[in-house]
Amino acid sequence: MRRALELAREGWGQTAPNPMVGAVVVRDGRIVSEGFHARFGADHAEAVALRRAGEAARGATLYVTLEPCRHYGKVPPCTDVILESGVARVVYAAPDPTGVAGGGSAILKASLLEVESGVLEREARELNAPFYHAAVSELPWTTLKLAVSADMAIATEQGSTTWLTGEPSRAEVHRMRANSDAVAVGVGTILADDPRLTVREAPKPRKPPARVVFDRSLRTPLQAKVVLTARETPTIVIANAAADPAKADVLREAGVHVLNATDLHDAFRRLRSAGVQSLLVEGGATIASEVVKEGLVHRLALFQAPITLGPSALRAFGSSTAGFVERMDLMRVVERREIGPDVLTVYALVES
Repeated sequence: MRRALELAREGWGQTAPNPMVGAVVVRDGRIVSEGFHARFGADHAEAVALRRAGEAARGATLYVTLEPCRHYGKVPPCTDVILESGVARVVYAAPDPTGVAGGGSAILKASLLEVESGVLEREARELNAPFYHAAVSELPWTTLKLAVSADMAIATEQGSTTWLTGEPSRAEVHRMRANSDAVAVGVGTILADDPRLTVREAPKPRKPPARVVFDRSLRTPLQAKVVLTARETPTIVIANAAADPAKADVLREAGVHVLNATDLHDAFRRLRSAGVQSLLVEGGATIASEVVKEGLVHRLALFQAPITLGPSALRAFGSSTAGFVERMDLMRVVERREIGPDVLTVYALVES
């Protein structure tokens, strides 16, 4: 199953809104074939692995990271493919939470196949957290990404644009963008940095993530890169109802989707309604504090550089989230690894 999970990750940035899935066929204690869901609309992992196995699948065990589907979509049901293959046993990590596709294991059991579930389920759910979250929530699965110093600051002062982390960390952020439906920042970041918020240092995703700017009073300049390229890459600016409608019209004429929201929760609901299952919030300090304070963050990805910025530096979390940094010691660490000179730590703010 660990190998199947490794294979599933090969679909990174290509399968949404479908989950990433990997499959392994084992016979007489050895792997005879492997497969993964490579792209939305392409064959599912089980079909790929079983086709490659051929006659070797008869009497074998199929390991798959997601319960095999039972419905006709862009491809035939995986349950049909499995039954035709002659495998004797199916082991899957996590159930399919959707009403239309879930329940495939019951069909396999009814056909007298041996079925086992729950093997590395937590890891499988974590891999496809946005997919699972979408089945039960009207909000996006949200990851807050921050680059911080060793003393938890994000800049020497308000408005500064100093790079804290190294090139390997920045490349990893682009990889994270590639597997997100949207990338969001506050308007302060647009004014200070004028970022493009596109995927450049990672394999090209099937669909470029939308750019989202939280901008209550529509301060986003018409010459901002996200506005100038809005007809190439979807760009959403979220304002409040009191924002100047004339400014909204000008942005719309430039190709920007302007949404009015009453508060952050309403903004997130509107993003989810627009098809955003996975949201990567990249800061800065104001929006980071607000989304944490409002309980909208599920995972916190901290890229920590081996430098200190001192007591006068701009903190990652402001007064509205007092005590948050101290509470991080009590949070579950989903992942921790070195990336060049930096350390990436992913915290679970909400358990999936």
